[in-house]
Amino acid sequence: MGAFHAYDIRGVWNVDWDRDTAYKVGYFIPGLLGADKVLVGRDCRLSSPEIHDALIEGITDAGADVTDIGLSSTPMVYFATAYYGFKASVQITASHNPAKYNGLKVSRENALPVGYDAGLGQIERWIKEGKDMPGAPRKGSVAHLDIHDDYMAFMEKYKGDISGLKVVFDLSNGMSNLFAKEVYGEGFRYIGDVMDGSFPNHEPNPLDPANLVALKEAVAEEGADIGVIWDGDADRVMFVDDRSRFVAPDLVIALMAKYFCDVRGEKNPRVLQEIRSSKSVGEFLKAYGAEMHTWRVGRAFAAPKLREIDGLWGGELAGHYYFKDFFYSDSGLLSSIIVLRIVAAMKGEGIKLSDMMDSMTGYYNSGEVNFRIEDKAGAMEAVRAHFEAQETPEAVMDFDGYRLEFPEWWFNIRPSNTEPYLRFICEARTPELLQARVAEVTSLLEDRFGAVKK
Repeated sequence: MGAFHAYDIRGVWNVDWDRDTAYKVGYFIPGLLGADKVLVGRDCRLSSPEIHDALIEGITDAGADVTDIGLSSTPMVYFATAYYGFKASVQITASHNPAKYNGLKVSRENALPVGYDAGLGQIERWIKEGKDMPGAPRKGSVAHLDIHDDYMAFMEKYKGDISGLKVVFDLSNGMSNLFAKEVYGEGFRYIGDVMDGSFPNHEPNPLDPANLVALKEAVAEEGADIGVIWDGDADRVMFVDDRSRFVAPDLVIALMAKYFCDVRGEKNPRVLQEIRSSKSVGEFLKAYGAEMHTWRVGRAFAAPKLREIDGLWGGELAGHYYFKDFFYSDSGLLSSIIVLRIVAAMKGEGIKLSDMMDSMTGYYNSGEVNFRIEDKAGAMEAVRAHFEAQETPEAVMDFDGYRLEFPEWWFNIRPSNTEPYLRFICEARTPELLQARVAEVTSLLEDRFGAVKK
């Protein structure tokens, strides 16, 4: 089957999964989540209408009703799930993947994510086992709901005055086209501002540098203060500074304190970061008395964790930012609203975004380095033992692989969920130390485990 993953269902349409799978997922969701009504939204991919029809047919054949909100960003589905009190929802999207992909993001009551361990794995097993799908006593109905006014009213509460900013927005031909111009107005430059599920300008993945080229060029041409780019389903957002440099998404977690603490006056907030986040994040937030929590990568883990710790906000390297105010879910739109009002306030004080980000950065970072390797568990243990033998770590985290922190450097080594890769990331106070540690790990993995650096 190949489309069931840790966080969602996703793969090449009609290769990894098909209409039959979409129907069966729809059929099993009401029973899995105890829901007699399921909210459904979809992105603009060319395959989404077919999936939409099959999914709804499955849900209604199981006897549950469907509330269809039509074209939507993924955060719009999260919002509607929690705001209107649905026990189950599905967004049809493949997020940042190329156009030939599609998928399903499933949520339960309060917009809590349903990952593989929380139910998707059970649906996969039911499909593989050929679980009976008896006809329900009644076929469910389909109703349509326009959430536009409620959603926009919610977002309006967070807007600041950004009229003094020069901004370039890249809408990636995706779902941010539903709201970007309405929220920000016509006084800015927009690119990729036609909704098109074939993604003609670039793939809707802002983590790939190739997809940032147009935005960086436009920021330079306009002399803009900031560039903003959403992914395909607009749950993620990333930024380019006034020097056309990519802004590290984890540092944006720290930057958000300038809204939550400086503007709103929140004291000693609990903040969530993921295991690959720079130590610069926590060091910057110390001045705000923040209680930092570190956890696993992915919404299926981050959203419940933020709720568990009663955190105020959090984020990931992939550009997801989670908010207590947004039902502990991630929102690319809310993130952009907060960041832009921060940048506007800084500009009023004569501070450029590039200067602020430079002042935050206290480490040199390797970026994520991938090693193709079969014995992932053995290799992780070997790397941990190698460095623990040299120096006693200040902190050891043993979820999502290992993160070991030392006075002058740290590393995280974690396995890919879906591929035979180990992912390694390292930070150090000096470029020389960083280079030495990356070389050390590379040599160890190549010599002892036959690893191939990707």
